[in-house]
Amino acid sequence: MPAPPDDFAELYRTRFARVAVQLYAYLGDHAEAQDLTQEAFCRALERWPAVSRYADPAAWVRHVAWNLATSRLRRLRSATRFLQRQRTPDPVQGPTPDRVVLLDALAKLPAAQRRALVLRHLGQLTAVEIAEQEGVAEGTVRSWLSRGRAALAAELDREVWHA
Repeated sequence: MPAPPDDFAELYRTRFARVAVQLYAYLGDHAEAQDLTQEAFCRALERWPAVSRYADPAAWVRHVAWNLATSRLRRLRSATRFLQRQRTPDPVQGPTPDRVVLLDALAKLPAAQRRALVLRHLGQLTAVEIAEQEGVAEGTVRSWLSRGRAALAAELDREVWHA
């Protein structure tokens, strides 16, 4: 297989970790986040002649990665519901307590607020960039961020004081 074009290699080198960390916060599974990020970049490479001409190829990759993650969550929810009907799941050892609290608090937020917070604070995207990715008005994103921060703070405060 030939080496990827230099501009693709540069995009991969500079953006892979940023996209992967966003998906990790969204999914709560580091390996899955890396796999889905890799898949998004593979799809970009397959379509590189077209994707490279976009105004922001990184936004295309990020959008594809988030779509893959959302699809993955849907499949996991379906599988979880099926397994819950079959048997009682065994407890699994989790990550550090702080990470568990944060991921649990994030999971309690509505999906749009969770995505907006992750994209803003981990992905370092502006409200305009998030609005473009999500296909909504900038004001909607600002509302999601404001409400999400308030809900996350309340949830974390509740976790800290009631632990």
